[in-house]
Amino acid sequence: MPNRSLKILLFFGSLMICGVLIFQSYWLKETWRIKNEDFNTSVTKALRKVAEKLADVNKITLDKSNLVQKRKSNYYSVNVNSAIDAHILEDFLVREFDAASLNTLYEYAIYDCANDSLIHQNFCNLSQGPEYFQSSENLPKFDDLIYYFVVNFPDRERYLINDLKSNLLFSLLTVLSILFFMYAVWLVLKQQKVTDLQKEFINNMTHEFKTPISSIKIASEVILGHEAIKKDTRINKYAGIIKDQNERLNNQVEKVLNIARLEKDEFKLNLEKIELTSLLGKVMQTEKIKFENKGGDLILKTTLEDQYIYADKLHLTNVLTNILDNALKYCRDNPLVTILMTETKEHNVVSISDNGIGIDSDQVKKIFGKFYRVSTGNVHNVKGFGLGLYYVKNISDAHGWKLRIDTELKKGTNFIIEIPKYRDE
Repeated sequence: MPNRSLKILLFFGSLMICGVLIFQSYWLKETWRIKNEDFNTSVTKALRKVAEKLADVNKITLDKSNLVQKRKSNYYSVNVNSAIDAHILEDFLVREFDAASLNTLYEYAIYDCANDSLIHQNFCNLSQGPEYFQSSENLPKFDDLIYYFVVNFPDRERYLINDLKSNLLFSLLTVLSILFFMYAVWLVLKQQKVTDLQKEFINNMTHEFKTPISSIKIASEVILGHEAIKKDTRINKYAGIIKDQNERLNNQVEKVLNIARLEKDEFKLNLEKIELTSLLGKVMQTEKIKFENKGGDLILKTTLEDQYIYADKLHLTNVLTNILDNALKYCRDNPLVTILMTETKEHNVVSISDNGIGIDSDQVKKIFGKFYRVSTGNVHNVKGFGLGLYYVKNISDAHGWKLRIDTELKKGTNFIIEIPKYRDE
């Protein structure tokens, strides 16, 4: 992945993480607030009903205001204006809290006017059996009330948290997902750093190759041009091998450098008007000898002339020779390749078909990947870096050409390139 794309991905990914965390925090805070309000509302309603029932028993009238007062987050007072029977009060509390689904621990105490103190009565827990609980010490009294009782919920926070289990579980899963994403990002950055170092090394190495390759080329040409060497068939043959292999090495180095330029966005097309039929003829004549040396043939079929396109001549030639090289490599014997040029209203269509080993359907989508090479089973006589078709695809994309491939295993492959026709403006 290009560095620019990776940085954009990480930037927006970080924004999304921040957004998720902010939303998650706000959502939990709001949920807690709503649960708090619901709890307070349920308790207030239940205690009001208890007070009304006590008033009915004692035949009194309750105050309209300040009947139930929330003194603390978990502490409530109820003003009933009459003496309170503890047994009746507990029965009413159990019934109303059960009806309101307040299944949490609570304790209640009744104010004793004679002793001017709160007398602790009992602990109740509707969700569990009888258990021992430590009673709260020094429950506060209220001088503004005479006959009242208080209810305390010592386990209120735990009860609310238990009610939020699903929300907390979802939040935990979200946080874990974010942590996994951050770990994945760290691995990507680490791998990207290693990849960048590898690319720099390969690029520097290939650049360093250029100087000795140029020196070998000059030396081989001088040797081949010497009169004494021309007369010595054996030495002349070896000098020719040196020149040919040096040219092959130079082509491979150029291929690697072109790929590096493509990936760094330093690649620029030198577009010009080209007569396609003539170019195909020249490519065929140059490559034909390779096929004949292997007992095969390269054929150009077209009746079209003066078919002009707008393209980079060097890279178009390289695209064609790369496809032809692949056809030569992946052929068992007697390679037969046909270059066919046809036309549509808007395009010139170049088809290069061979009688090679073909490509398995599972590998077709992968062949344009960098360093990918078609599997040939246990046969390892096909040489190369796996950059040829990667280069072909990138050059085609850079020109805006449509590149297709039709292939069948053991029956051959057909590369089809649709190139827009040149139009005079």
